[in-house]
Amino acid sequence: MDIDRTAEMPVYVIGGGPAGLATAAALRERGVRAVVLEKSPSVGASWRGHYDRLRLHTSRRKSALPGLPMPRSFGRWVSRDDVVRYLEKYAEFHELDVVTGVEVTRIEPAPVPDPDPTPDPESANGTGTGTGTSAKGRRRRTAPPAWLLHATGGRRLTGRAVVVATGYSHTPRLPDWPGRPSFTRPLLHAREYRNPVPYEGMDVLVVGAGNTGAEIAVDLAEGGAARVRLAVRTPPHIVRRSTLGWTAQHSAVAVRRLPVFLVDRLARAQTAIAVPDLSAYGLPRPEKGLYTRVREGALPVQDVGLIRAVRRGAVEPVAAVESFDRDTVVLADGEKLSPDAVIAATGYERGLGGMLGHLGVLDDRGRPRTRGHRCPGGAPGLYFTGFTNPLTGMLREISLDAGRIAKAIDRH
Repeated sequence: MDIDRTAEMPVYVIGGGPAGLATAAALRERGVRAVVLEKSPSVGASWRGHYDRLRLHTSRRKSALPGLPMPRSFGRWVSRDDVVRYLEKYAEFHELDVVTGVEVTRIEPAPVPDPDPTPDPESANGTGTGTGTSAKGRRRRTAPPAWLLHATGGRRLTGRAVVVATGYSHTPRLPDWPGRPSFTRPLLHAREYRNPVPYEGMDVLVVGAGNTGAEIAVDLAEGGAARVRLAVRTPPHIVRRSTLGWTAQHSAVAVRRLPVFLVDRLARAQTAIAVPDLSAYGLPRPEKGLYTRVREGALPVQDVGLIRAVRRGAVEPVAAVESFDRDTVVLADGEKLSPDAVIAATGYERGLGGMLGHLGVLDDRGRPRTRGHRCPGGAPGLYFTGFTNPLTGMLREISLDAGRIAKAIDRH
């Protein structure tokens, strides 16, 4: 599709990951010029930084972005490297305007230009359609709302709209545990973990029992670590990724509109049948229901080997980390460990404060107050996508958001 490149102001999409690329493609499909600004040297930077073992927990067919299916050769559960290849191909296939190496540091409303002092001839004759009115009653055209982006290299870019898609996993979050600076052994965020090779023969403590922590613990146990312990603050719900060909994602989509209490009951019944009770191994079933926990921001852990590893003692659940004392890790139950290394799978922050904190569009946890086609109050033309991690699948929701945002921008 030919695109009008003469438009005075493009739509700027900040972030060259799945959310940004999908939105840019949806805008292009509608003939709206979109420019993707990516601070890294290439698209899919976040995916490139994940650990080697990672695969999508959502099926290939439900993880494709609009306009380009994922190849069957990728298999049902797509690997990290294949996701990166797909994103590269996606940008190429849709001929997206991607500018790399540019980081946006601040967004603010663009200054409203002074009215053109020259009267609109048509307005002066009483036949014009201008929207402004001068002191003498002559109508003038006013500029549409716009946004000013401050970026690296002193760039000042003006866009008719801005879509912020910098990602859910933007800034690694490492808790400020008491005594942490005194710990002399390796302590790293899961973002820095790649594979188990450096940890062969070592005693490793993984902190955080979400999907990332659980999978890294299994990876270490299978990759030669001498001992692997998993620090758990709140026991997670564990679900099978697929049962008799029916994926957990299919179930999530099917029940997404049902009442929370009903989904909790259905999940409890399914778990009793499909997932063994690991209480004897230090990993009891959660007290709160699955969907209740999701509403609180805690996704269930999809089993990619954790159940088997816990039952055979390859991964040992322990209490949450309370503090550090030199080479000792103190747990919430008073137990003291001396691991050779600690890997903290403790999540991420959105990292939007510096860029948007002054606009009042973020909540008290630094997350966008709105997402998709809805703009925050007082910020028309500012959109957010890719900042949630829903049970139905992030890539699926990103695809839906892309079409809605493009429609809203095209309409207004």
